[in-house]
Amino acid sequence: MENKDIIVRAATADDKHYANTITDEMEASAKARGTGIAKRSPEYVQLKMDEGKAVIALTASGEWVGFCYIEAWGHEKFVANSGLIVNPAFRGHGVAKAIKEKIFELSRKKYPDAKIFGLTTGLAVMKINSDLGYEPVTYSELTDDEEFWKGCRSCVNYEVLMSKNRKNCLCTAMLYDPVEKAKEIEERAAKLLAAQQAQPAVKAAAVAVEPPSRKRKFKGNFSLFERWMRYKKYILLKAARKSGSGGAGASRKRFFLFSWL
Repeated sequence: MENKDIIVRAATADDKHYANTITDEMEASAKARGTGIAKRSPEYVQLKMDEGKAVIALTASGEWVGFCYIEAWGHEKFVANSGLIVNPAFRGHGVAKAIKEKIFELSRKKYPDAKIFGLTTGLAVMKINSDLGYEPVTYSELTDDEEFWKGCRSCVNYEVLMSKNRKNCLCTAMLYDPVEKAKEIEERAAKLLAAQQAQPAVKAAAVAVEPPSRKRKFKGNFSLFERWMRYKKYILLKAARKSGSGGAGASRKRFFLFSWL
């Protein structure tokens, strides 16, 4: 993060006076993007602070900079890092990335076995998620907890979501599966060990076990992905306006285009 005067930490009950500012900025940001997010009340944000399930960013002088919170779904089998918001005055300085890293760390600590997922229309957030190990998935791989999906009712794109039977929407779903990541690390460790045994002269430092990089998901193809996102938005909104018109052939085409998201 560029600004060293910004502190990113777990939120506490002492931070509850920022709740109105946070929710006001969430709503303003959603309107500016023209996409929408599940609306949250100041009381809900305060509850997350009381529960120790939120991260806040502040300047050394106490000015609010950013926020994000944790929600658990499906009997804590799934966890969502939701409501990421950054004060417009501090955007473009790595604050969002620092908050996402901290909330991810907090989520892994509180729910070590849970799958962590997110729904977003922001390409910058997708890139951050990818760096953390998330991968794009279909909506069917997310929680089926009805309470989670009820939260989308306040989103301006809720009609699009329901017209697609919750199979896709303008948001892209991304998932971090700790079980799959553990398997990947074990497989990588086994390969490195085999390579070390085949070449005894290889230095130990060269075979350090690290989680496999997932940056390739976006690296070099980010502009292409951005174009696909714009086209996805165009198709889904057009389909919603026509109330499902276009015939079976058009529906199959749209499914082919977006089933990988």
